[in-house]
Amino acid sequence: MCVAATGFFDGVHKGHYKVIERVCSLAKEQGLESQIITFWPHPRSVLQQDAHDLRLLTSLEEKRELLNKMGIDRITVLEFTKEFSELSTEEFVKEYLIKRCGVKVLVIGYDHRIGNEKNQSQAEMIKKCSDAGLEVVRIEEVTVDNDESAIVSSTKIRNLIKQGDIFAANNYLGYQYSIRGVVVSGNRLGRTIGFPTANLSLYDPLKLVPECGVYLVRAKLNPKMINSAKSNDYKAICNIGYRPTVGDNNSLTIETHLLDFNEEIYGLDLSIDFISRIRDEQKFSSLDELKYQLEIDKNFARNSDLF
Repeated sequence: MCVAATGFFDGVHKGHYKVIERVCSLAKEQGLESQIITFWPHPRSVLQQDAHDLRLLTSLEEKRELLNKMGIDRITVLEFTKEFSELSTEEFVKEYLIKRCGVKVLVIGYDHRIGNEKNQSQAEMIKKCSDAGLEVVRIEEVTVDNDESAIVSSTKIRNLIKQGDIFAANNYLGYQYSIRGVVVSGNRLGRTIGFPTANLSLYDPLKLVPECGVYLVRAKLNPKMINSAKSNDYKAICNIGYRPTVGDNNSLTIETHLLDFNEEIYGLDLSIDFISRIRDEQKFSSLDELKYQLEIDKNFARNSDLF
């Protein structure tokens, strides 16, 4: 038997924290297992025509890591299909929550719904869960900075990241937004002007990439794969964009310059934690002008108290 919550939990953000914390506390009080029942892929990618535009805050692996850090005992991932989406509240509760997952207590957020009944109120849904034998605990909405209009949601955070407002997005997330990938070979232009960069290829193509621009970031290398570095994380600046200074119709690149670091890291795992946006991407009249601006960006990062 367990205490559980269901949902996609994209971002595992502050709005989710209260639900997850209650799941863990109730499980401890009642001597039960804590469980998160989530879905993959995202329902929009199955049900909506704009699925090709959907980008996620967390990969499935990242979601697991975040939930485990919060103390969840078990994470169950259910395949989300068209047929699955057509389950009624009673069918989902009886077949999946009670029979398959052993749920005794269900913790839900202020606007959470289960089942395909479109016009069903949350109160009606809760009654069906109770009639099926579940105890339901409802959590009120979560806001930030005591602002009642600032309700935390995955959609709001995605929009902030798309706008490049990383600082605000991090405030809603409760941690620094990150992307992860492997370092691949680029055109090596940065090295020719004294600013070698790690060109990142994302592991998850559905991961949301922030708006184009230059960012203050912390770059983290796999510590087992570098020999001489004393630390595996570095102050860095990251440029996301199309490199307009060196031509038109370039593909999008994610290039990161690690401060005080000059090792070959092609093929290594690299994660980028975004701290703040420094400026827009710009087209410079010459490489010398670009280099001058990069020196300014580098000095800003070196002297920043945001790390």
